[in-house]
Amino acid sequence: MGCAHCKQKKAAAKAASAELSDPSPSNSPDGVVSTALAMPRYHPGPTHPTIPDFNKPFGSACFPNTNAQTCVGGVTGGGVTLFIALYDYDARTEDDLSFQKGEKFHIINNTEGDWWEARSLDTGKSGYVPSNYVAPVDSIQAEEWYFGKMGRKDAERQLLGLENPRGTFLIREKEAQIMKRLRHDKLVQLYAVVSEEPIYIITEFMSQGSLLDFLKDGEGGNLKLPQLVDMAAQIAAGMAYIERMNYIHRDLRAANILVGENLVCKIADFGLARLIEDNEYTARQGAKFPIKWTAPEAALYGRFTIKSDVWSFGILLTELVTKGRVPYPGMNNREVLEQVERGYRMPCAVGCPASLHELMVQCWRREADERHTFEYLQGFLEDYFTATEPQYQPGENL
Repeated sequence: MGCAHCKQKKAAAKAASAELSDPSPSNSPDGVVSTALAMPRYHPGPTHPTIPDFNKPFGSACFPNTNAQTCVGGVTGGGVTLFIALYDYDARTEDDLSFQKGEKFHIINNTEGDWWEARSLDTGKSGYVPSNYVAPVDSIQAEEWYFGKMGRKDAERQLLGLENPRGTFLIREKEAQIMKRLRHDKLVQLYAVVSEEPIYIITEFMSQGSLLDFLKDGEGGNLKLPQLVDMAAQIAAGMAYIERMNYIHRDLRAANILVGENLVCKIADFGLARLIEDNEYTARQGAKFPIKWTAPEAALYGRFTIKSDVWSFGILLTELVTKGRVPYPGMNNREVLEQVERGYRMPCAVGCPASLHELMVQCWRREADERHTFEYLQGFLEDYFTATEPQYQPGENL
């Protein structure tokens, strides 16, 4: 079989002579996907310089009272750790052990570098395996929804795949720190954090996916005004909590709201969120924002406050009552900025009560300080059918 040091020398020589290339992609992802994506997994090179010692548990924070706690660490039997293959591997030397994805091993020796001595529980054969092709059976790495580090563009490409089921989403690394601080039943909940760098997170699964898709292509197209107003009230409740915590979201729109069973709505996508200490955050020059949802002072001057989130909430209300229609139909981003600066506001949608449209217009007041708080918006919407529209009758659209 040979010692591990000899094994590494053989592998290095073979790699040099064959000019083996690292099969890992140049752009890699930084999040976890809530449902498994039906596409190839990331295949790291077996001699990658940074190899985790899975027999030493990761630093992790697991939150109680959840259905999806995930802590890292192998299942042990007789003092030997049980691992699972993440990818297929074909032996390159006589000491290697070929295996298939999903095959389980007992690790005999993992103390001497990148190649571990293992025995397959499926075939009974022993040999050396590349350590970053395997993971503990109960670790994040072994889960089908885990995809390692991911950039924003890669994440979008993965999530837009036609084969993805409803409810598929991912959260990028930069959101983890914010989500650890913000915990509310109307915010997508963080279940566990692997606290070593890079930070990985596990969140609750929202079965209906984004609110935008739910309204356009799902059951949301048949909802009437009471259900839509209730969903708006839930979102306002989550934003009222963010308001109290002195945060801003900066990307509040239907695409970033997730829908679960029984029309439960929760705010997600904290990638642009910021803690504000002086009631205002100035974005760096060149930062990109969804113009049609962004308040004019934020879009033109980069000045973000919780009141710019209120403006965005007013736009989100139009998405609800129009069942996912793009705001400012027929206008491009430049035209929207010009028209809004001149005082234009979207008219009342077909079937929308005048009182609800008036609330939207109040969210779009030119002076940010004159816009409502989310606390007010939450109360208004929760009491809407008792205090404002007690005589409501269902119409053709709403």
